[in-house]
Amino acid sequence: MGENASFWESLIYAHPTCTTWKQEAEGSIYHLASILFVVGFMGGSGFFGLLYVFSLLGLGFLCSSVWAWLDVCAADIFSWNFILFAICFVQFIYVTYQVRSVSFDREFQELYSALFQPLGISLTVYRKIVLCCDAEVVTLEKEHCYAMQGKTPIDKLSLLVSGRIRVTVDGEFLHYIFPLQFLDSPEWDSLRPTEEGIFQVTLTAETDCRYVAWRRKKLYLLFAKHRFISRLFSILIGSDIAEKLYALNDRVHVGKGFRYDIRLPNFYHVSLPETPPVQPSHHLQRGSPRRKPVGVTNCGSFSTQ
Repeated sequence: MGENASFWESLIYAHPTCTTWKQEAEGSIYHLASILFVVGFMGGSGFFGLLYVFSLLGLGFLCSSVWAWLDVCAADIFSWNFILFAICFVQFIYVTYQVRSVSFDREFQELYSALFQPLGISLTVYRKIVLCCDAEVVTLEKEHCYAMQGKTPIDKLSLLVSGRIRVTVDGEFLHYIFPLQFLDSPEWDSLRPTEEGIFQVTLTAETDCRYVAWRRKKLYLLFAKHRFISRLFSILIGSDIAEKLYALNDRVHVGKGFRYDIRLPNFYHVSLPETPPVQPSHHLQRGSPRRKPVGVTNCGSFSTQ
């Protein structure tokens, strides 16, 4: 204990205390370096946040090196600040290279800005998602079918980038699919990774369309490697299915003009005892949200949007 006490005492009291302080302030270069340090540490996260931090910190260390060389004339202070400047410079070049390496085509960049960036998805994660679909956007011409009822196998997951898709079953219109919506989210959710199936609806291009497609097996391999991406797609697909359910809900009514609400399946049994019982739970089974509920009638007519 005595040795430890003497060590701390020597560390604290070995140097003489400052009895007099300099009256004049340091030069402008020193204060500029301090300002750059303060502003630099206010940077955010992500690639551009790193560029911001390393650029300002590097300039701050460079100013400190100049100050140490011209005003202080201290080789050790100059050396340390110059080494830190070099490290920041190398990091800045490295991050810049990474930013350039994750650039995308215009459609993928717009898709990122509209769908993935608001969710806080980084460019590095988005790059893995894009590479999984081979960075390819597929074109579907007007009145061409993406899938045919009872014929097309469910072997991919597609996201509409532009255009509009018409969904029908037995020739009867169900709903539209708009940009930033999945084309086959109900079919994807209805099957396990090892199962196979075919479409129970027909998807036809109402206009010239562009979509991104991920092959089923490749996407599951990506999910196995990156659990975060798996949870991300689970949320996106669940939200997409909910939107399709409400699209069907907007087209039907029960009894004497009462709207059919999928959130309150038993409400009509109480409010309309004379109406024949409707059991939507049978028709809202897992994986079949596109199926038209039985026991309800169509709204009058539908015009093309």
